[in-house]
Order: sequence, then C-alpha cells, then structure tokens
Amino acid sequence: PADLAKCSKMVEESGFQEVNLNCGCPSDRVQNGNFGACLMKDKNLVADCFKAMQDAVSIPVSIKCRIGVDEFDSWEFFRDFIGTIADAGCRVFIVHARKAWLKGLSPKENREVPPLHYDFVHRLKAEMPQLNISINGGIKTLDQTLEQLQDLDGVMVGREAYENPWFLRDADERIFCDKSDVIASEAKQSTGFTTRKALLEAYLPYVEMESARGTPATILVRHIYGLFNGKPGARKFRQYLGENAPKTNNPAEMIRRAMDLVTEP
Repeated sequence: PADLAKCSKMVEESGFQEVNLNCGCPSDRVQNGNFGACLMKDKNLVADCFKAMQDAVSIPVSIKCRIGVDEFDSWEFFRDFIGTIADAGCRVFIVHARKAWLKGLSPKENREVPPLHYDFVHRLKAEMPQLNISINGGIKTLDQTLEQLQDLDGVMVGREAYENPWFLRDADERIFCDKSDVIASEAKQSTGFTTRKALLEAYLPYVEMESARGTPATILVRHIYGLFNGKPGARKFRQYLGENAPKTNNPAEMIRRAMDLVTEP
C-alpha cells in the first residue's frame, strides 16, 4: 500500500486524471511479483491498497479485475471481492468478464479461453447501482458497445482497438451523441476522415512535431499497425512499419511510404 501511494502521487503529479490498480493480469511476471490477478485472492490487501492510494491523491482511483481467479469463480466470491473494496471507498470498477487461470494458460489464452460471463457484471450493477461499473472482454463493435451501455456505465475495449482501430471512427457520434460530424458532413470530404489514408495524413503533422521532440518512431506507429485491417496490402503495411520504425529518422515519410503499399477505395 505504501509503495502504491507513492506511485499514485507520481501519476497525479504527471497530470493524469485518474489512476487504476490492475487486479486482472495473469502473466508469470505479475504472479512472481504477487500483483495482477493474484490480488483477487486477497481482497483485504486490495482494499488497503486502494485506501492508501486514494488517501494520497485527489484524483479518482479505480480497480480493474476479473470475475474470478483459478478455482475461486463463484458469484459469491466475485460479489464479496467487489463489496470489500467498495466498503473501502472505491466507486469505479472495470471488470473483465472472464476469470483468470494463473497456471496452465498463457496471457493470450487467458484473454480467449475462459468463457465470458457478462451476466456477472450486469448482476453486479443491478445489486450495487451506486457503483460505476464498466465491462471488458470480447467486445469488438459499436453495436455491442451500445448494447452493454443500456445497463452499464462504461465499456473498455482493449485488443480490438489495436487490431482494428478504424471501428472507433464513429464512436463520438454513436456513443457520445456528438453531432458535430453530422452537421459538418460535407466537411468530412475535405477533412479526410472518410478514409484511413486521409486519417493518417491528418496524423502526420503530430508525428513530425513529436519526432522533432525526440519521440521514437516505434512509439508513434504503435497504435496504427491495424488501421488497414482487412484491406489489400494491410500485411505489407504492418511489415514495413515493423521493419523500418526502429531505424528511421523521418517517421512521417516512413508512414507515407507504408501507406503506398495499401489499396483503399
């Protein structure tokens, strides 16, 4: 708890708006350090950690967890874990709606093999409506997101945001009812957000600015590898970025060359 309190202060001083304690990661590295999903087996320690963190900062502290871990996968276990931390003052929970297996499954398999139980998360919100509950796991479309938001406070999209970031294109309009794009539909043609290539063109001035500040190209392209997912040339696009990002001195030009490898109507 004391170490996490210090870390939380660092987060706040760096200008972040919240800090999240992850109690859901099942990798060997976190198991060896007794954090991540291991923490779900010690609800009182998590409650103490949360309280120390929240007492140290003025920004909100949230908890991300699974619905269970190893053989501890009953509704009662999950409900008791959340309830104990809520009693310590936590109000925001992001729940990956799968349990974690600490032995026998890789981190990748832990994102796919344990079955999803969205019903656990929805029941939690129904029984504890005072809590802010977001759901995570297996959500790949805005339609699925909207369906979950009928009863829950939020949706966390993880892997799909890497593998197919283009699906987020209409999120502001559909999820947050931001009609600015609708009002300025004609401007969409000129601002270029109707195509992936035009979106990247709008990104390039930022790339140039950050590159001049010393930000590595590998950081600047990390989130665009999957932008052309499903389009002809998408694999060549990813390969070109992967091969050239570590050694380029001109990331904007590198991205332009990568874009030429893709066919987009």
